[in-house]
Amino acid sequence: KLCEGILNILEKDTKTSCQVACLEALRILSRDKKVLVPVTTKRNMQILMRLAKLDTVEDPLERVSEFPVIVEALKCLCNIIFNSAVAQKLSLELNLAAMLCNLLEKCKDRQFVDDIKCFDLRLLFLLSLLHTDIRSQLRQELQGVQVLTQALESSLSVRWTEEYKAVEDRDRPPLSLQETDCAIEALKALFNVTLDSWNVHSKSESHQFRYMAAILRHCLLTTGPTEDKTEELHSNAINLLSNVPVSCLDVLISPSSQEETDIKYNGMNMRAIQILLDFMEKRIDKGSSYREGLTPVLSLLTECCRTHRNIRKFIKAQVLPPLRDVSNRPEVGTTVRNKLVRLMTHVDLGVKQIAAEFLFVLCKERVDSLLKYTGYGNAAGLLAARGLLAGGRGDHWYSDDEDTDTEEYKSAKPNINLITGHLEEPMPNPMDEMTEEQKEYEAMKLVNMFDKLSR
Repeated sequence: KLCEGILNILEKDTKTSCQVACLEALRILSRDKKVLVPVTTKRNMQILMRLAKLDTVEDPLERVSEFPVIVEALKCLCNIIFNSAVAQKLSLELNLAAMLCNLLEKCKDRQFVDDIKCFDLRLLFLLSLLHTDIRSQLRQELQGVQVLTQALESSLSVRWTEEYKAVEDRDRPPLSLQETDCAIEALKALFNVTLDSWNVHSKSESHQFRYMAAILRHCLLTTGPTEDKTEELHSNAINLLSNVPVSCLDVLISPSSQEETDIKYNGMNMRAIQILLDFMEKRIDKGSSYREGLTPVLSLLTECCRTHRNIRKFIKAQVLPPLRDVSNRPEVGTTVRNKLVRLMTHVDLGVKQIAAEFLFVLCKERVDSLLKYTGYGNAAGLLAARGLLAGGRGDHWYSDDEDTDTEEYKSAKPNINLITGHLEEPMPNPMDEMTEEQKEYEAMKLVNMFDKLSR
């Protein structure tokens, strides 16, 4: 009854303060699924859409006094669509996604619209998450990728020096909380809309994804108002980068000018790749939620290494530097290699597989090279799955590298236990102390065991 009463008031033209109060009450009520039945009708959804300025195509956003009403109406729609399957179907019927894209266009280059933009993007994220039809409508009919990419670009205030290269400003202040939230909502909506986009068919699509990857690189170099917000921003950027076709990820690195960065490799600026590596290590150190938190960044780094030689060589130098000390097992220690080798025997199959795959790709899918860094015991799961227990290499072709074995490794190599991957003292020969009778007894025992085994 209360919901119905509020919506009856909202249908009439009342004062702004009254509308805001009614919408605030409705927003709190709409968190309860049980009271949503009267709200989720075509008429009532249209009332809220009118208040959110979604039904007026031509009307620009000029009256700042109306902004609180628009924001509250969008918040109500977010709750209602999240909690009601009926509302999700109605939003498709009422073409809500197209109206939200239109409102997003109106927000372009306008002041004081950050809140409107943020909840508009959140609503697009929810619609594309809960309804696959809306996802394909956004992608195909509404140029959703373009509209959302522009929203992300303006939230991050990207400035360009050349086609796929944004200005790197070290002294730039962190993003505000509002800007960060807007960027995060845009990243989440883009993630849904670009799912299944690994296969690029046209030149314009390729340009669109390269452009997006360049913005995402800028996003990785940007900080938010707090450490947690920065991590959330980077996490969502990494998730979206996983949807970008791997051929378009070359824009993550670019030729480095002299004054630009201290993280270089082969004359390329590797700052974004370093941030990805630091993010990965931070997530490993957290020690929990590996599947959600760690596998996206590991998958992304694996694909980058498989396709882009400079990225692979830079990461290998960081993760698998030439071996010097082989006195400890590969899984013991605090280096990134030790941490990744420990993950190779993790209980979660997905985590275990992607950690092993990452190291295997860094070793150019050569079994002997992988065993050198991890030991046979840690690598057995991956090698068995690939049918490579007897040695050899994977399916992908990689360029030849020079020999990177250190003198220390070469001298220790004959005494390294291949199973554990570390240096062991030579064991005494147990037969030295035996009499001939004892040797004969052990030999017969062995014969009997072989006999049992063959039978």
